[in-house]
Amino acid sequence: MKPQRQFLAALTLLAAASVSYAQTQDAHQWLEDVSGDKALNWVKARNAETRSKLDKDAGFIKLRDDLGVILNSKDRIPGIYKMGDAVYNFWTDAEHPRGLWRKTTLDEYRKPQPVWEVVLDVDALAKQENENWVYKRANCREPEYDRCLIELSRGGADAVTLREFDLKSKSFVKGGFTLPEAKMNVDWRDKDTLYVATDFGKGSLTDSGYARIVKEWKRGTPLSKARTLLEAQKTDMSVAAQNSEHGGVRHELVHRQITFYTSEQFLRNGDKLTRLDVPAQSDVSFFSTQIIVTPRENWTTGGQTFAAGSVLAMDFDAFMKGERQFTALFTPSSSTSFTGMAATRNTLLLQSLNDVKSKLVEWSFKDGSWTQREVSLPTLGSVGVMAWDPDHSDEYLLSYSDYLTPSVYLMAKAGSDEREKLKSAPAFFDASPYETVQQFATSKDGTKVPYFMVKRKDLKLDSNNPTLLYGYGGFQVSLTPSYSGALGKNWLEKGGVYVVANIRGGGEYGPSWHQAALKGNRQRAYDDFAAVAEHLISSKITSPQHLGAMGGSNGGLLAGVALTQRPDLFNAVVSQVPLLDMKRFNQLLAGASWMGEYGNPDVAEEWAFIQRYSPYQNVKAEVKYPNVLFITSTRDDRVHPGHARKMAAKMLAQGHKNVWYYENIEGGHGGAANNAQRADMSAITYTFLWNMLKWDNAEYRIH
Repeated sequence: MKPQRQFLAALTLLAAASVSYAQTQDAHQWLEDVSGDKALNWVKARNAETRSKLDKDAGFIKLRDDLGVILNSKDRIPGIYKMGDAVYNFWTDAEHPRGLWRKTTLDEYRKPQPVWEVVLDVDALAKQENENWVYKRANCREPEYDRCLIELSRGGADAVTLREFDLKSKSFVKGGFTLPEAKMNVDWRDKDTLYVATDFGKGSLTDSGYARIVKEWKRGTPLSKARTLLEAQKTDMSVAAQNSEHGGVRHELVHRQITFYTSEQFLRNGDKLTRLDVPAQSDVSFFSTQIIVTPRENWTTGGQTFAAGSVLAMDFDAFMKGERQFTALFTPSSSTSFTGMAATRNTLLLQSLNDVKSKLVEWSFKDGSWTQREVSLPTLGSVGVMAWDPDHSDEYLLSYSDYLTPSVYLMAKAGSDEREKLKSAPAFFDASPYETVQQFATSKDGTKVPYFMVKRKDLKLDSNNPTLLYGYGGFQVSLTPSYSGALGKNWLEKGGVYVVANIRGGGEYGPSWHQAALKGNRQRAYDDFAAVAEHLISSKITSPQHLGAMGGSNGGLLAGVALTQRPDLFNAVVSQVPLLDMKRFNQLLAGASWMGEYGNPDVAEEWAFIQRYSPYQNVKAEVKYPNVLFITSTRDDRVHPGHARKMAAKMLAQGHKNVWYYENIEGGHGGAANNAQRADMSAITYTFLWNMLKWDNAEYRIH
């Protein structure tokens, strides 16, 4: 080839490469600059557009006010936990939007209007320090309950600051333990020693933004002198250390979280760390002298094979000597799954689901063997169990609710079904006209997918009912029935139908239900959700012009996929604090920690299946999409607000007119920092949904 022709060919290749490179660039990536002026100006402009639509809506302000009344109701149940001789509660209302940490006695709590003693006033602290503090938690030293580690967040983010607090003087300890803002994991070793996993400086964080190093920190010494216990890999998720004590038996544990689902557990004995011989996908806890292992993968050991989702117990000393004779406290079936446990002094309370309905069993360990008793439950809805005083008592707090039953708080005792009602929440709507039914849809591959539907008993099957379909489908999270006054007032009372889809990816049927939709099988979760929508339509509950989809976080991704894959099924979609750009999710905030769920988009083979559903890469100018609302928070430091920003910007740039956007400047991953913000964002959501899905929705009809 002559030099001139070589030069022209090179120019042609360069031009082609430039076009290809330009096509792969993200024109809206600048919106990932969370607090940059240009990005925030875009956010403020979109927020103003949304506000301008709401200002003209007569029902919006009333709805927001009604929600505020519900959220700030002084008749709500103040949840309690026992520390020493007192019971503690964290409370927010209209007068205390940031909250009061307070205490009283159990006898006083039993009264209709108990008298509380304020321990920490977060509103007063925020005003004094001119900082937008959001209370996260108090980690108090057991069993003395003299000192606590208080975690406070700016604006609701996951990153917190830490300060030592004296419970007796109700003040922060001068010269006590303090840590600057970071995503951290801290626990007491003893009064003068902490386990600390935090940002120790350059190179001390994982790719996911969590601590890579865990140390032992002595009182009165600089953090830089803290002793390293374990260093994880940069590609790991995180590390932590903690005490585990029950029945007078204490264990020190160091934990290396390799991926979201795989880990290594170490027993600390002096300077020695001994890795526990348990599956990589499992959890470990202790009940007195017994080790409790809950494998999330099939485990063959001791001549037996235990199914993923089992709960196994055996003597810990024998386990450390190499024996593997486990007792199975729970074995999953095709319809059952383990969901959690709590330990009283002599009893292990084991919770499970049977076709997404709650079950509770008490296990007692005596004379070297386990015996069980099934507990009679007052509902098939959501059940909460918390040990009252595991060092001294077999009492426990039992709470329950379902879609139509407000929360009830009971004092129970192992060995009996007799309970004392401590508190009951008020009803915010008349539930008598409604019923909850469970149905099953058939997914694309033939799998039966359960869903709950809350509707009027006299509902007409005329395909004309405004219906909201909610889902999550990820990280082995189960969606069980629970009460929402806001849902009742703002959806059911207006004539709406509410549906919750228990799709694969969740934990409703244990690890196998979750793992069925991991990585390359992710599409199954989206097919399940579409199958429920199709079942609602074929059953004449609703029709596409009256059907909406909603989800948050991983559920926000689900909503985004429903928008882009099945626009024919919906007339409105709400995507809350969502993942949407699955090409870059692992490079944004905590995203790298979720590659165990979705896969790694930087690996060509894995991007091949991720790109097929990633909403940001699949939205097209020529397709007619449902009305959509993207709602997120600037202070969300878990799921990057850039996902929602970029998706809205891309759709607007493509010429889609039916795109709503709202971003709360505060709020963290929960979306809101206080009840006023929660009421506002909920009112935006429900106003949008009702206008799009109501019987006379001609103005917003897409189909």
